[in-house]
Amino acid sequence: MSLSLPQRPRRNRISASRRDMVCEIRLSPGDLILPLFVHDGEVDDPIDSLPGCYRLTLPGLVRTAQEATALGIPAIALFPVIPERAKTSDAAEAWNDAGLVPRAVAALKENCPGLTVITDVALDPYNSDGHDGLVERMPDSSLRVLNDETVECLCKQALCHAKAGADVVAPSDMMDGRVGAIRSALDSAGHTEVSILSYAAKFASAFYGPFRGALGSAPKEGDKKTYQLDPANAREALREIALDEAEGADMLMVKPAGPFLDVVFRARQATHLPLAAYQVSGEYLMLKSAAAVGWLDEKAAVLESLLGIRRAGADMILTYFAMDAARWLREEAGA
Repeated sequence: MSLSLPQRPRRNRISASRRDMVCEIRLSPGDLILPLFVHDGEVDDPIDSLPGCYRLTLPGLVRTAQEATALGIPAIALFPVIPERAKTSDAAEAWNDAGLVPRAVAALKENCPGLTVITDVALDPYNSDGHDGLVERMPDSSLRVLNDETVECLCKQALCHAKAGADVVAPSDMMDGRVGAIRSALDSAGHTEVSILSYAAKFASAFYGPFRGALGSAPKEGDKKTYQLDPANAREALREIALDEAEGADMLMVKPAGPFLDVVFRARQATHLPLAAYQVSGEYLMLKSAAAVGWLDEKAAVLESLLGIRRAGADMILTYFAMDAARWLREEAGA
C-alpha cells in the first residue's frame, strides 16, 4: 500500500541558494544581440521614439560597440539611417561599396575584432517607397512588391556587406527564395564563412512603429502585409522556417518576440538550428514608458521579459535593452 505524502514544492524555493540550484533557464550577456543605428551625421542623435537609443556617428558606433563587447555582448545588429536624397526607386545605394554600411562594418572590424557584426539585408532604408522590395505601379494605381527582382538586389546587397567584412547577413525582407539565392551568391563569390541569420518568421506587426521612425523607413504608401506574415498564422510561420532552413540558413529568427512567444516555442520544437527572437522597438518603448512614470520596476520587468523569451526557446535575443541588461546581470553575478 503506497503512502500518500503531502506535496511541498515550496521546499525548492525556500532560499536563494536553493532557487539558484534548481533554476531551469539562465540569462547571460552572451545571449544578447544589440541593435545599433548608424548615420552619416556629425553628432550622435537621440531618437525620440526610442529613449536611450541614438543614431550614431561612425566614432559613436565604434565606441558603443566597444562598450557592448566589454559587457560580454557578443554581437551587434547594424541598421543604417539613409538620407532622403540617397533613396531611389531602384534602391541602388543598398549595394554601394562606399556606402554607410560597408564603412561602418570596416570600422567595427578594425576596432572591435572579436565582435560579431550582423548586417540587415533589405531595401526599405534605401527605397524611396519605403518598402522592403522593389515596387511597380499596377493599372489600378496600387503598388505591387516584386519578388524575384528584389531577390537579385538582395544578393548584391549581401555581397557588398560580405566584402566589407560582415560576419552575418540577416535578410529581413520576407521575399520568397531569398535565403537560397543569397547563400548561392555568397558561396560563388568565396564568402563561404559568412553566415545567414534569416528573419524567417517576421510578422506584419503594429510594434515596429518606433523603429521605422528611427530609420525613416515607413512605407510611403500601402503596407507590408503582402510579404510579412499575418499575425494570426503560426502554422504559416513554421512553413517559412522550414523553407529557410532547407535553403541554407545558419540561424533563424522570430520577430517580434513578446507577442509571438508561442511561435518561438513551436519553432524551437521544429528546428535544431540556433533560434533568435527580436524584442522589437514597440516592446522596448512600452517597458521604457511604464518605467519612466514609475508603473514598472524597469530592471525587474526587462529581465523578466528577456527570461520569458529565452524560456520559450530562443537562443539569442535582439533587444535595445542589451547593454542595460548586461550590466544588471553582471551586477547580480557580482562581476
